[in-house]
Amino acid sequence: MNRLIATIALLGLLESTLQAQELAPLLLVVNKQDNNVSFVDTTTLQTITKTETGHHPHEIAVAPDGRTAFVANYGAGDSISVIDLATRKEARRIPLGSYRDPHGIQVGHDGKLFVTCEASQAVVVLEPENGTVLKSIATGQDTTHMLSLLPGGERLYTANLGSATASAIDVKAGKVVAQVPTGAGCEGIDVSPDGTQVWTTNKEAGTVTIIDTTSNRVAATLTCGVRPIRVKFTPDGRRALVSCVRSDAVAIFDVASRRETHRIRTAAGPIGLVIDPSGHRAYVANTDANQVSVLDLDTLTITATIPTGREPDGLALVPATKK
Repeated sequence: MNRLIATIALLGLLESTLQAQELAPLLLVVNKQDNNVSFVDTTTLQTITKTETGHHPHEIAVAPDGRTAFVANYGAGDSISVIDLATRKEARRIPLGSYRDPHGIQVGHDGKLFVTCEASQAVVVLEPENGTVLKSIATGQDTTHMLSLLPGGERLYTANLGSATASAIDVKAGKVVAQVPTGAGCEGIDVSPDGTQVWTTNKEAGTVTIIDTTSNRVAATLTCGVRPIRVKFTPDGRRALVSCVRSDAVAIFDVASRRETHRIRTAAGPIGLVIDPSGHRAYVANTDANQVSVLDLDTLTITATIPTGREPDGLALVPATKK
């Protein structure tokens, strides 16, 4: 009887392990100098395969249905790579014509693709199926670098690196409704899960700006590490992670109190950030170390490192699906 109970327990454990592996998301890592994207199994932390992109890719976004990823080919300055996530291969490229230097990229709930084009001082809205430019929204700001949509998709915000501002854009009207002053070197940006706040990282100023999305005014300015460069909220909205590229660390802020509570040492040059939907794990791209740090958000410790290609930057997670 004891053997039977032990066997049943072992089978249950194996089934749970297999389900966990099956449901683990896939990590996508953009390697700037290698002109490719790595596919990493987040259970084994092993690279499964890689696919090519355009020249010097930077940021990456995954469609809500988990079938496609889009990569901004910043170095080439003229295209978006479309990655088929079933085959894990670059399927095609979307030419951008006169819109130059694509960088920040996000897919809306309706499947439309939003891309910042730095040299054009604009956000371009694309139909990814056929590559049609549906709309171009001028920011009138220097180096419109990153963007983030409100949860409802009615408004987006851009980080304007050269102008030290964040632009608030009415998506339907296709126009800027506010230019919000930030600190110098406004580069990273994220919207809180409830849509009430926008945080920007200002690398030259060494600060984080908090914007109230109701008034589009600055609510607070926080000091941070050396050259804060990206920011991501945890799924519950309680914490914000800031990668500080010259501190070789990730600063963790309590959103309610707006205070830095922890600073976690990483490898050299942390930039890209992505957080697992469970909220238990974050991944940090260490550009100068050619690796990704795995950050346990329960223990606030680095639990593993993942070797990557040269200069990992943009990160994305592909939602898990049962086979």
